[in-house]
Amino acid sequence: MVARGLTSVLTARTRARAGVGGRGYGGTAGPAAAILAAAAAAAASGKGSAGGLRSWWHGKKRRVTGVMLGVLSRLRSSSAPRMLAFFLICLAVICLLLHGKHQRDQGRGPTHLPSGHGDLTQSPSVTIFAAPRPMASSSSLVGRRQELAVRSWLALSPHVLVVLFGRHPSIFAFAAALGPRVSVESAIDFTFLGTPFFHTMVARSQASHADVSVLIEPETMLFPDFITILRNTVQLDHDWLLVSIPRSVSNFSFHLDDTGKWWLPKGGDTGLEKLQEALGQKLHGDHCSGRVLIAWNKGNAPLHGGVLPPFVYGKGFHNQWLINEALSSEIRVIIDASEAFLNIYPEALGHEDSLLHGSGSEYGEERTWETDVNSNLAAVYGSIYFKRSKFSNLMKLVVCSGQYFFVNAAEDMVYFLDSLHQQRSESLNSLLDEDLNGSLLFKRRFLQSIVEKRWRTCLDYNRLPYREDKCSINEFLKLNFTLPPPLFLPFSLESLLQMTADDKTVVLSVAGDSYRDMLMSWVCRLRHLSVTNFIVGALDSDIYQFAVLQGLPVFKDPLAPNNISTNDCHFGSECFQRVTKVKSRLVLQILKLGYNVLLSDVDVYWFQNPLPYLHSFGPATFLAQSDEYNETGPINMPRRLNSGFYFARSDAPTISAMEKVVKHASTSELSEQPSFYDVLCGEGGINRISHNQCIEPETNLTITFLDRNMFPNGAFKGLWEKHDVEAACLKKGCLILHNNWISGRMKKLERQVLSGLWAYNTSSRMCLQHWKMENS
Repeated sequence: MVARGLTSVLTARTRARAGVGGRGYGGTAGPAAAILAAAAAAAASGKGSAGGLRSWWHGKKRRVTGVMLGVLSRLRSSSAPRMLAFFLICLAVICLLLHGKHQRDQGRGPTHLPSGHGDLTQSPSVTIFAAPRPMASSSSLVGRRQELAVRSWLALSPHVLVVLFGRHPSIFAFAAALGPRVSVESAIDFTFLGTPFFHTMVARSQASHADVSVLIEPETMLFPDFITILRNTVQLDHDWLLVSIPRSVSNFSFHLDDTGKWWLPKGGDTGLEKLQEALGQKLHGDHCSGRVLIAWNKGNAPLHGGVLPPFVYGKGFHNQWLINEALSSEIRVIIDASEAFLNIYPEALGHEDSLLHGSGSEYGEERTWETDVNSNLAAVYGSIYFKRSKFSNLMKLVVCSGQYFFVNAAEDMVYFLDSLHQQRSESLNSLLDEDLNGSLLFKRRFLQSIVEKRWRTCLDYNRLPYREDKCSINEFLKLNFTLPPPLFLPFSLESLLQMTADDKTVVLSVAGDSYRDMLMSWVCRLRHLSVTNFIVGALDSDIYQFAVLQGLPVFKDPLAPNNISTNDCHFGSECFQRVTKVKSRLVLQILKLGYNVLLSDVDVYWFQNPLPYLHSFGPATFLAQSDEYNETGPINMPRRLNSGFYFARSDAPTISAMEKVVKHASTSELSEQPSFYDVLCGEGGINRISHNQCIEPETNLTITFLDRNMFPNGAFKGLWEKHDVEAACLKKGCLILHNNWISGRMKKLERQVLSGLWAYNTSSRMCLQHWKMENS
């Protein structure tokens, strides 16, 4: 049936081209076409037999059988010599080979560019993740490139979903315009400038339930052969990570039609041939884009050993680091598919864009300090700095004569799928050294051997040292970097305030290195509440370096005391007394720059954003948490003002009063907290006017102690001892909860972690997210 179906097609084609049908073997198509026409006619009519040769051919490829039996039948019926039959068969084979492509197949897959979906029942579910750059407008070069790229992904298959990382309004609008299969994920970590962190992008992608997850640059275009590659790769019996380095195209003047299925040239009706020709000419060079596509199957094995550092996305080193660690850990098979399928980066979308190339947006801006951050992380963590040259788990995906081969040159192995889609493997050298030069009549496979010879030649060509592609993994991993100097942000305090403040208000926290984890939990909680107008004052160089690596808006106080980041810097200690005096001085400095300040210690857990409530109080009002532990009675008793959480406005009365507090604290042997109360409410509380207020007489500043049900301290009603601390607090209407009234940093840390009021993963160095908890 297979032979008859094939010969029916051959009959229709060869009759039209060779004149078969009533005119014998005549025509103008040459001897090969005539022989095939005769073979097709004979096989279709069922006349004649091949005698003893029929049984010799039994069980071979039916396509070859159908054609050759037809030839032999015709020759026998015309009483031609048997030797002539063999001669004509050989002549047909030679003509077929000459008629085909004579160039060596170099491994690139076929560029079938119309967006056909193939057999959807075998298509794996695929989720593609990308971090598009914010766009000034959808008509900008960046916007049009990103839209074309995403549309090319959606055209691959109905089984493809797209997730865009971002929090900029333009990205939400961009996703909404592309349909329901495109969504936005903003629950990842970003720097204070809005750039996503690569390690959280990877973690979120790994949490996907799709068969295959893909992490791709937002302007890289894909074509249907990518799905074909995935269909073959998912059948491997080992967890894998696939990598491809896209080629760049200087001018891409094609677009998808309204259905998203066909590529069209500008001003044309059909663009398949032109697109194939244009890309075929441009992609055979070594025009590497410097970008990368990474895909992996949903398996049980991690992508690599160790922990992925907090690289800033798009600032270099992170892709090389991930690929190198995946190779070094040897947990997964790493597949270099850079030459196996078509993926390109268009530098321009038509000639009119060529002058705009390089006009970027937020992620593309030149910020050398971010590159220094990534270089520092790459040099300090992992093994990429040591530059291994060979990896036993690296395979090259090669497409030869339509068949997919996974070549492991280091292990001398070739893996491929047989006709039953079962994985097989053979030694590369033995496979290529097998003699294929014997007589065709006595070869076990006959014409199949000719096809095999082509892909064997292709495989041999692809394993040669000089065939190392400039866009291969090995080339991509060649980095030249040195350990950069100590990191720093090129921003003054004034610049940070301008970049972060919201309605001329900032949230300030001050910390030393021993409180780095608590600082990050505090930051993560604010991020979860979408509070971005915070800055961090670093008390030492270690916490400053750490904060820069974590993408925080941090500044270092040049007047901070030395030797303060110790485990003994707790309430009542000499270290504590010196540290607290730094906070009031920094608050005063920011007030004088024209910004309102909410001072919050890092041990204050935020249930909700308290700023709207605090802003509801009028000017010349100083708001502070009460440290009173008694449940009844006044809450503004002597020295019950907590200087770890207060809100100060940038107005004349508040600035004058804060100057008095700072001056008083500088001469005191105690911490700044008693100075706040003694200056603002008077020693012994002589300036108290009610159970929760005082008035500073010289400035007429009103000091209001905040409601403890909304702003409880660590001793109020035993909230920290409740079985469900969060539920108990929310029932009372808490906006925050202070983790004080406990001695020692480790006890404080343990209480907060065990209560569940913790928002930071200290191992992965990323904020806890709902998708992480759902998959843990």
